[in-house]
Amino acid sequence: MHAASPLDNLLSAADRALRAVFAAPHASRPLPAAAPAADQTVPAADRQLAARLMRVNHAGEIAAQALYHGQALMARDAATREWLLDAAREEADHLAWCEQRLRELDSRPSVLKPLWYAGSFAIGAAAAAISDRVSLGFVAETERQVESHLTDHLERLPPHDARSRAILETMRADEVAHGARARDAGGVDLPAPVRALMRHASRVMTRTAYWI
Repeated sequence: MHAASPLDNLLSAADRALRAVFAAPHASRPLPAAAPAADQTVPAADRQLAARLMRVNHAGEIAAQALYHGQALMARDAATREWLLDAAREEADHLAWCEQRLRELDSRPSVLKPLWYAGSFAIGAAAAAISDRVSLGFVAETERQVESHLTDHLERLPPHDARSRAILETMRADEVAHGARARDAGGVDLPAPVRALMRHASRVMTRTAYWI
């Protein structure tokens, strides 16, 4: 089998982008919470809070898809590229779960999905353009920050929303595993200013997606 050309890689990246932003996501794993929730019995204010938190997490999963896709496009090592794409496919489960939960809560994803994808794709590609080790370090730091973010959301969720809680707990476990694997694969520690910039960019996205 011949190696993919740069044009092939670009076309594949464009296809992944269109699917991530515009196609209905499909999960390869079942929703972590098997039993449907009786959301109509939950106070409206609690349902609204849960929906806004899940919208933020859905936006985060759009961004995660984009980061991995951008990094895969610029990866030098074939094994690193395949791992990044495998991780993106696992993140697609998260995206599908969040979208399903939003429907159950009579809510919707952020209308700024294309913006979240485009910005995150550019960031991922830029990190990977430096080196694969920097790219893997970026994965490790991203997942560390996502773990913290999910922990915060688990604390803020209405206590009776077991369905959303099960989704976020499974997502958090996956993110921890991704970060550990990236570090084990040779990811380097990023400089403190870069980590701070990543936190700032994440706050902008999460605060905006909470409302829009």
